[in-house]
Amino acid sequence: MRLDAGCEILFEASAPTPLILMLRPRSGNGQWVAREEYQLEPSTAVIEYTDSYGNLCQRLLTPDGPFRVYTSARVETADAIDVQPDAPYVPVQDLPEDVLQFLLPSRYCESDRLGDLASKIVGDSTPGYEQVEAIRQWIQTNVEYRYGTSDASTSAADIAQQHVGVCRDFAHLGIALCRSFSIPARMVVGYLYQLDPMDLHAWFEAYIGDRWFTFDATQEKPRGNRIAIAYGRDAADVALATQYGPLTLKTMRVWVDVAKL
Repeated sequence: MRLDAGCEILFEASAPTPLILMLRPRSGNGQWVAREEYQLEPSTAVIEYTDSYGNLCQRLLTPDGPFRVYTSARVETADAIDVQPDAPYVPVQDLPEDVLQFLLPSRYCESDRLGDLASKIVGDSTPGYEQVEAIRQWIQTNVEYRYGTSDASTSAADIAQQHVGVCRDFAHLGIALCRSFSIPARMVVGYLYQLDPMDLHAWFEAYIGDRWFTFDATQEKPRGNRIAIAYGRDAADVALATQYGPLTLKTMRVWVDVAKL
């Protein structure tokens, strides 16, 4: 399906503020970016670079006062995500070097603290896809999705105790539980068609069967029509806006629609 997706963000700065944005999707597995639009008001100089995870980042200095960021993209997306229940576990010694970093505990994914819970969840599941799917199903069944129940400091260990959170919390818990079994897992942020309520979304991917597979614990069944914007170890790596000064987020609007001919 070809989708038109984007967001409009309004900031207020009391002084010129360094800002790094991560809002541009790039063509890759499951998506093809047909066109893009990017607006900054007032206009300011931008330096774009690619970070260590392959994400497109925009570096700038906002002027003081109101500052508007508008970005949109027309993207050809896959109608379904790949599912392979027999995808096997990949031994650590056989993993590609660039995947190894996704085995380690990170700021929001304390995999070294969740091994006992992970073992209870997966039981005697076959190592690999079956284990990850057991984790995804357990989170979807046992963690309640509710706004306002977590904040920027909430981690996977917190969610394992309180059993309530939002999409980023679901992803963090899934990542941490996978890593506790030495299954590489990473966080993805982007757009999901017909997400309700509409917002930017987060899910996770696990490396099994010599490739990355998508898992989304907020959804009952596998869903396609996703647009990935950024990948990382956890939310600290995939923040869509990172500020270094007195900048206040005023409003944000997100949309994902079927592209019109």
